[in-house]
Amino acid sequence: VLGWCVQVTPSVSFSREELDQLTNRIQNGGTEVVEAKAGAGSATLSMAYAAAKFAQACLQAMRGEAGIVECAFVQSTVTELPFFASRVVLGRRGVEEVLSLGP
Repeated sequence: VLGWCVQVTPSVSFSREELDQLTNRIQNGGTEVVEAKAGAGSATLSMAYAAAKFAQACLQAMRGEAGIVECAFVQSTVTELPFFASRVVLGRRGVEEVLSLGP
Protein backbone atom coordinates (compact mmCIF):
# COMPACT_ATOMS: atom_id res chain seq x y z
CA VAL A 1 0.00 0.00 0.00
CA LEU A 2 2.84 2.38 0.82
CA GLY A 3 4.16 2.15 -2.73
CA TRP A 4 0.88 3.52 -4.05
CA CYS A 5 0.63 6.26 -1.41
CA VAL A 6 4.05 7.73 -2.20
CA GLN A 7 3.45 7.76 -5.97
CA VAL A 8 0.25 9.79 -6.19
CA THR A 9 0.17 12.84 -8.45
CA PRO A 10 0.08 15.59 -7.44
CA SER A 11 2.24 14.52 -4.53
CA VAL A 12 0.80 14.72 -1.05
CA SER A 13 2.12 13.98 2.39
CA PHE A 14 0.29 12.08 5.07
CA SER A 15 0.77 12.09 8.82
CA ARG A 16 1.58 8.69 10.31
CA GLU A 17 -1.99 8.51 11.67
CA GLU A 18 -3.51 9.37 8.27
CA LEU A 19 -1.30 6.82 6.52
CA ASP A 20 -2.27 4.12 9.04
CA GLN A 21 -5.98 4.92 8.58
CA LEU A 22 -5.69 4.95 4.78
CA THR A 23 -3.74 1.69 4.76
CA ASN A 24 -6.39 0.05 6.95
CA ARG A 25 -9.22 1.26 4.65
CA ILE A 26 -7.43 -0.06 1.56
CA GLN A 27 -6.63 -3.42 3.15
CA ASN A 28 -10.17 -3.90 4.42
CA GLY A 29 -12.07 -2.45 1.45
CA GLY A 30 -13.64 -5.80 0.55
CA THR A 31 -15.03 -6.20 4.05
CA GLU A 32 -16.48 -2.68 3.91
CA VAL A 33 -18.30 -3.53 0.66
CA VAL A 34 -19.84 -6.66 2.22
CA GLU A 35 -20.89 -4.70 5.31
CA ALA A 36 -22.34 -1.85 3.20
CA LYS A 37 -24.40 -4.38 1.24
CA ALA A 38 -25.55 -5.97 4.52
CA GLY A 39 -24.18 -9.34 3.43
CA ALA A 40 -26.04 -9.23 0.09
CA GLY A 41 -22.93 -8.92 -2.05
CA SER A 42 -19.20 -8.55 -2.24
CA ALA A 43 -16.39 -6.97 -4.23
CA THR A 44 -16.25 -10.04 -6.49
CA LEU A 45 -16.75 -8.04 -9.69
CA SER A 46 -13.79 -5.81 -8.82
CA MET A 47 -11.58 -8.86 -8.32
CA ALA A 48 -12.89 -10.45 -11.53
CA TYR A 49 -12.16 -7.27 -13.49
CA ALA A 50 -8.62 -7.08 -12.08
CA ALA A 51 -8.00 -10.74 -12.95
CA ALA A 52 -9.34 -10.29 -16.49
CA LYS A 53 -7.24 -7.15 -17.00
CA PHE A 54 -4.09 -8.93 -15.79
CA ALA A 55 -4.82 -12.02 -17.90
CA GLN A 56 -5.30 -9.82 -20.99
CA ALA A 57 -1.96 -8.11 -20.30
CA CYS A 58 -0.25 -11.50 -19.94
CA LEU A 59 -1.69 -12.67 -23.26
CA GLN A 60 -0.57 -9.48 -24.99
CA ALA A 61 2.96 -9.92 -23.60
CA MET A 62 3.05 -13.59 -24.63
CA ARG A 63 2.14 -12.51 -28.18
CA GLY A 64 5.22 -10.30 -28.16
CA GLU A 65 3.64 -6.90 -27.62
CA ALA A 66 6.15 -4.56 -26.00
CA GLY A 67 5.66 -2.13 -23.14
CA ILE A 68 3.07 -4.13 -21.19
CA VAL A 69 3.17 -2.79 -17.61
CA GLU A 70 0.97 -4.17 -14.83
CA CYS A 71 1.12 -4.47 -11.05
CA ALA A 72 1.98 -7.82 -9.48
CA PHE A 73 3.11 -9.23 -6.14
CA VAL A 74 6.62 -10.39 -7.03
CA GLN A 75 10.00 -11.18 -5.55
CA SER A 76 11.94 -7.93 -5.64
CA THR A 77 14.57 -5.69 -4.12
CA VAL A 78 12.39 -2.56 -4.26
CA THR A 79 12.08 -2.59 -0.44
CA GLU A 80 13.68 -4.58 2.35
CA LEU A 81 10.84 -7.10 2.00
CA PRO A 82 11.54 -10.20 -0.12
CA PHE A 83 8.23 -9.79 -2.02
CA PHE A 84 6.37 -6.58 -2.84
CA ALA A 85 3.48 -5.44 -5.05
CA SER A 86 5.25 -3.54 -7.81
CA ARG A 87 4.79 -2.33 -11.35
CA VAL A 88 6.37 -4.89 -13.67
CA VAL A 89 7.15 -5.09 -17.36
CA LEU A 90 5.68 -8.27 -18.83
CA GLY A 91 7.21 -10.14 -21.75
CA ARG A 92 6.98 -13.48 -23.54
CA ARG A 93 8.62 -15.27 -20.59
CA GLY A 94 6.77 -13.49 -17.80
CA VAL A 95 8.11 -10.64 -15.67
CA GLU A 96 11.01 -9.04 -17.52
CA GLU A 97 11.62 -6.17 -15.14
CA VAL A 98 10.45 -5.02 -11.71
CA LEU A 99 10.14 -1.23 -11.85
CA SER A 100 11.27 1.01 -9.01
CA LEU A 101 8.90 3.13 -6.96
CA GLY A 102 7.97 6.50 -8.38
CA PRO A 103 6.48 7.89 -11.56
